[in-house]
Amino acid sequence: MASDGRRRISLGDFRHEALSETSSTNSECLARARAGDGGNLWVTAERQTGGRGRRGRLWVSERGNLYASLLLIDPAPMERLSSLPLAVAVAVHQAIRHVLPPGAEPLEVKWPNDILIGRKKTCGILVEGERLPDGRYALIVGIGINVSVMPDNPLYPVTCLRDHASAASPEELFAHLFAAMADVLDQWDEGRGIAEITARWRAIACGIGEKITVNLPDRSISGQFAGIDDNGLLMLDTGTGRIMPIAAGDVFFG
Repeated sequence: MASDGRRRISLGDFRHEALSETSSTNSECLARARAGDGGNLWVTAERQTGGRGRRGRLWVSERGNLYASLLLIDPAPMERLSSLPLAVAVAVHQAIRHVLPPGAEPLEVKWPNDILIGRKKTCGILVEGERLPDGRYALIVGIGINVSVMPDNPLYPVTCLRDHASAASPEELFAHLFAAMADVLDQWDEGRGIAEITARWRAIACGIGEKITVNLPDRSISGQFAGIDDNGLLMLDTGTGRIMPIAAGDVFFG
């Protein structure tokens, strides 16, 4: 218990189940939630046969990388959940930093939560949620990190940790992620710690002040990346005298 009376989050609050193969660690977590699991459960797999990224895209999931999903049940009031992807990105960045050697290319976060090394994507994060029949809300955080394998035809330039002289195994990387996520979720404090999280996110962000294009479901918008607001929305300066807040989209630099 913290001095302010709130319950602290610690490593002992989380469980981990390691699988050899599954269709999707996110799907596995959702199935556990529907079956009544209480949450704070990590599921990892050496290989996924049906891994997916944002907007239903295929996530290539061969052995050699880290595929992990965290099941959270009622992690925060709904109005405070929008900042969780930023907290997740901070935790993943912290974990990867531990296994990169000194002098590696810059490790940064691309809004909202892709992790880049030298402006090349090495990690994707997919957050999904579902209201369960018993009224609880299940939120699943899926994390795929390229440790030694990369997709052949990516939408973005990609890289893997091996290409940056990291000798960490997926298991070693997960141990750092397990610890970092507990630390960051404790600071996030069910969304009450958003100010601290957004400050940490801004410190590791990629491309603030640069020209970007944001692909939305129905159109593309270009402008200058003016950073994020205190709720984690992307702030796009379109050059028309106003700043446009964007809640979701794919960001491209240049």
